[in-house]
Amino acid sequence: MLSPYRVLDLTDHRGHLTGAALAALGADVVAIEPPGGSAARRVAPYATGVEGPEASLTHFAYNRNKRSVVLDLTTPHGREDLLRLVDGADVLIESEDPGRLASLGLDATTLLARNPALVVASLTPFGQDGPKAGWAHTDLTLMASGCTLAFTGDADRAPVRVATPQGYHFGAASAIGGILLALHQRAVSGCGQHIDVAAQCTVALGTQAGVLASGANAPTPTRTAGGAKAGIIELRFVYPAADGWVSITHVFGTAIGPGTARLMQWAQEEGHCDAELAGKDWANYAVLLESGEEPLENWQRARDAVEALCRSKTKAELLAGAMTRNLYLAPISSPRDVVESNQLRHRSFFAPVEHPATGRTVEAPAFFAKVRGPELPRLGRAPLLGEHTREVLEEAPRSPAVGTPTHPGSTALPLAGLKVLDFTWSIAGPHHTRVLADAGATVVKVESARRPDAARGFLPVHDNAPGAEQSGRRADMNAGKLSLGIDLSVPESMDVIHDLVRWADVVTESYTPKAMRAWGLDYENLRRINPSIVMLSTCLAGQDGPLASFAGFGNLGAALAGFYGLAGWPDRPPAGPFGAYTDYTSTHFILGTLLAALDHRRRTGEGAFIDLAQSEAATWFLAPALLEWTVNGVVAERAGNRDRDLAPHGVYPAAGTDRWVAIACRDDRDWSALAELLGRTDLAALPIAERHRRHDELDELIAAWTSTRSDAEAEAALQARGVPAHLVASSVECLADPQLAYRGHFVDLDHPSRRCLVERTRFALGRTPTVVERRPPFLGEHNAEILGGLLGYDDDQVADLVIAGALE
Repeated sequence: MLSPYRVLDLTDHRGHLTGAALAALGADVVAIEPPGGSAARRVAPYATGVEGPEASLTHFAYNRNKRSVVLDLTTPHGREDLLRLVDGADVLIESEDPGRLASLGLDATTLLARNPALVVASLTPFGQDGPKAGWAHTDLTLMASGCTLAFTGDADRAPVRVATPQGYHFGAASAIGGILLALHQRAVSGCGQHIDVAAQCTVALGTQAGVLASGANAPTPTRTAGGAKAGIIELRFVYPAADGWVSITHVFGTAIGPGTARLMQWAQEEGHCDAELAGKDWANYAVLLESGEEPLENWQRARDAVEALCRSKTKAELLAGAMTRNLYLAPISSPRDVVESNQLRHRSFFAPVEHPATGRTVEAPAFFAKVRGPELPRLGRAPLLGEHTREVLEEAPRSPAVGTPTHPGSTALPLAGLKVLDFTWSIAGPHHTRVLADAGATVVKVESARRPDAARGFLPVHDNAPGAEQSGRRADMNAGKLSLGIDLSVPESMDVIHDLVRWADVVTESYTPKAMRAWGLDYENLRRINPSIVMLSTCLAGQDGPLASFAGFGNLGAALAGFYGLAGWPDRPPAGPFGAYTDYTSTHFILGTLLAALDHRRRTGEGAFIDLAQSEAATWFLAPALLEWTVNGVVAERAGNRDRDLAPHGVYPAAGTDRWVAIACRDDRDWSALAELLGRTDLAALPIAERHRRHDELDELIAAWTSTRSDAEAEAALQARGVPAHLVASSVECLADPQLAYRGHFVDLDHPSRRCLVERTRFALGRTPTVVERRPPFLGEHNAEILGGLLGYDDDQVADLVIAGALE
């Protein structure tokens, strides 16, 4: 889909996922590495357990299908070689600390002056400028800065991360969409631009809008070991099975409550609770608990009954029951379970690839979506260091693939004029269509009171007052859209939908596969109506396979994809990660694949069908752990906050209640500075191996120091010495964070009855910035505008729909 484009990838482990995704989408990605190789080549795990430039499984995972060119950018010759490549490039991605490339005369302004059509994406933890732009950082401190870490773990221990680092991936995945939006805008204007990606902003997406809780006057989620706590209600998502663990969406609300009712019915049938408890009003149970009408003891009894049910059955038996009874339940998979999954085998998600360090063919994750229409490349191996230096430098000069701009110099939004028919719900789907709206697309969200978006019941709830328009999560995902309230069970509604398909460029949906087929809205039927339509279908497990009909949310996807088992402490059950994790991770691949298909359609006129399984796409964030099994036969496990490469590395108590600071030493210099701050200069020369061996001892020393200071004081003292540290921010701290404020990350929108706080697009386009100006719509708020304005219906046609009961 992206075969015309040349991408120069200057990133290391802090951003190499971006180029990996663009390469998978067909771009020619040239990795520019320094002598000795990218720092990513020195990140564990390693093939056969031995460090070497071709052995890092992290590097292998995120550099497949790239070409490797070694250039020494500290020399005039190396910089000149790079600039010659810049002349013909379409995109340049870099993840250096702010100011580093400017010191070499390679900043974005200089590059764009040389090639005005170039799209430059800069990936950093906090952005190119602002009060924290120059802060020392690691994956752990980045996760602490964006609120996600605060919500994951056990209440009686420190917040805990996923053992396979995630923080930089959030920013890198977000950049995929930003780059493709910039290319769309370039097709109109002929102009490139600079994209500033701050991973902190995208990490906050992993809070399921919990980051907005204090701004919504709602309880902030707290750690409850694989669940959540809001106000007086503790939600538990992890339960023990006879042979492991399962994740269950054991909650309430109009959308999910019926699933809880079916689960409780099963528990009753197995003798674990009585009919009275099983028959509670699970749709409205949160309101009953908060009002005191229902004792909290009964909710504990319900959880006990579910635990007894789970303990009596294996993971396979529980999954079979979930499929039969339509329950929101999934087994918690290890990396080995993921690789051996019948569902992923059916969908050919793993494919053989040569691994040069082992001399063997191994299995590795394949493309993150199935695409019908445009041809995609087969994913091969990662390049050897400098393997393509001569090949690339001796190629004939090329020009950027700009074409003839339709409106030269235009500053229109990237997707101005794009028309999107949106059937998505919950988080992963609505998030990507929210970005489309921010970028100028007209997005018509289809919804019915008979089948409302489950996100209408998601926390945080404004003023802690439940209602169909009160969810902060739904608001954040749906700002800027138009709402069509229509009952698809009414026959007359289908004429409206068919007219909208003719109007649309894109149809996107996130139901289980049978839903769209039942309505006659599958891709084959849609392209009969509109031959060039691009349709994207995204659900938890994909459109085919034994789990295709599996219904659930991203917490279940996180269990299936391997995340849950990698978050927590070795001596305790899995602890997370928080919430619908595969929604937050897969949504970036959804957006990127859709934008790539639209780019292909713009050039060729060809539509496409995209089948993206959220649990598959999300596993790209865990690719090194999956390769550790397929290459080394080692199953990665949860490790608390310990790191394979860095030590000391942890989350330490600060003064006050549930106050913490994340601290990580990247190298000997960081450790020496920390040891001096601790007053232990006698330990300052400890080598890394010794720091790993004595980690428990060092943790005690650090905790003794941090616990006598506020989190902010400890953070400031450490950052002043260049040691990566960040207080573990929750909602209050994030809303007051000076860096997020500097970037304008939180936006107040006009609302007739309450405050409406949302987050800005997770990346900043320098020339044509995205905008969010309109609050999320009420159900059916824009019926007249859509029917009369977009479709041209007259009053009689609209009246007929009202009489038929089609409109809501």
